[in-house]
Order: sequence, then C-alpha cells, then structure tokens
Amino acid sequence: MRAQFFGQATERMLDLAKLHVGSQVLDVGAGTGDQTLAAARRVGPTGSVVAIDVSASMLEMTAMSAREAGLSNVATRVMDAQRLDLASESFDAAISRFALMLIPDVDRALGAIRRVLRPGGTFAALVFSTAEADPFLSIPHTVARRVGRLTSPPEPFGEFRLGAPGVLCDGFKKAGFRDVAVHVFATRRRFPSLADAIWYAKETPMPLRELLVQLDRGQQDEAWAQIERAYQQFVGHDGFESPSELLIGVGTK
Repeated sequence: MRAQFFGQATERMLDLAKLHVGSQVLDVGAGTGDQTLAAARRVGPTGSVVAIDVSASMLEMTAMSAREAGLSNVATRVMDAQRLDLASESFDAAISRFALMLIPDVDRALGAIRRVLRPGGTFAALVFSTAEADPFLSIPHTVARRVGRLTSPPEPFGEFRLGAPGVLCDGFKKAGFRDVAVHVFATRRRFPSLADAIWYAKETPMPLRELLVQLDRGQQDEAWAQIERAYQQFVGHDGFESPSELLIGVGTK
C-alpha cells in the first residue's frame, strides 16, 4: 500500500535526486525497499544502489525483492545513518524516504550523507509535513495521548519532526548543502473501507506503536474505538480517503 499511496511522490524524489543511467546511489533508511528498486531500475545495470538501514530484517526483504525483480545492482548493508561506514565522495546521489525524521541526530546524519557524495552530488529526502496536514497519522497520536493521559512531551523524533516551516531547509543548509529547496507534495490516502484503514494503522510500524504500549489493554481498546470514530469523517461512497502532505528536501554538495 505504501507504493500505492506514495508512488508518485517517490518518483518525484528520484527526479529531484537527478538519478540517471550509471548513477551510484545511496538509499538511507531503505526499510523494505520499494523505492530502492525504483532507483535501481532508473540507474540500470551500469549503476548501483546501496540500501542501508538499522534493521537487518527489513533489508533482507529488500534483497529478496531485488532478486525476485531480477535486479543485480542492489546491495544492502546494516548501518546507522549517523555513522556511515562508507568512503567519502563515493556516490553520485543519495535518497531517503520517510526515514530522515526518525534519525535521532539528524544534523549528524545529514553531514555524513554529504560527506559520501561526490562534488555536485544531490541528496533528496521525502518526509511528512505537519500533523495538521496528515490526519491519518496525527489522529491516533492525539487520541492515544488523551486516553492514556500522557503528560510527557511528544517524542523528540517522529513522523512530523521535520515538517514545520523552515526546519528541513535549515537542516540541509546547516550540513553544508547548497541550492537547497523544499518541495510540497500533496497526496491522498485511500482505502477500500474504514476497516482497511484501521487495519493499516494498526499493522504499519510507526512511532504510534511506542505510544500505545504506554496504555493498558482497556485504554488501547478505548483509543482504537475513538480513532475509528474520528476516521469516520473520511468515509464516503468510494471508501476511506484522507489528505496527506509531504515534503521533499533537496540539496547539492
């Protein structure tokens, strides 16, 4: 479903990263890697994509998908973006989809990514915008905090950490990137039914899970009941549909 929701935004990210046949590409926080495979197809057999993530199990899925797709130009490495064990100036481009905002030290990661790019290399990162612009993600957070009476401040990193005006742009500039730009990309989350939307919200690994574990079983049940009621506003004749705003940050070394 991620490919369905975010396929066009992913293609736009790859456009902005200036991938071309023969490019050597780093995919930061690759996860299960559908964007890795899209990048690998663009760069062709004379190019390559190195997919890194802190999760070995996710990278195993990426490697398996690449083999099934007949792509021999994908390599995976378990690695922390804050400490890139990669040679300086070894990539033509770098990409990151929905990972940058989850890295504890974003500034350090951005500096490391810039270091491994060749002069003129481009980094493009896709992140979520603000909580207000993505109710599918923000409603469960709000409800869980209310039901659980959680008074501690929100987590220091999460889906919307880089969404406020200027934050993403400033991070790129602080790391030394030039020609920095942030592109707004509006999309929609669509599901056949409300039940499908609830299932996806429960099953998709998001920081929401870390919030819900702070609630007891009764509170969790109540939270999901309230989330379902709140989601009703997005149900129409064609199923569930809610807005989502994304940001694509771009910078050149």
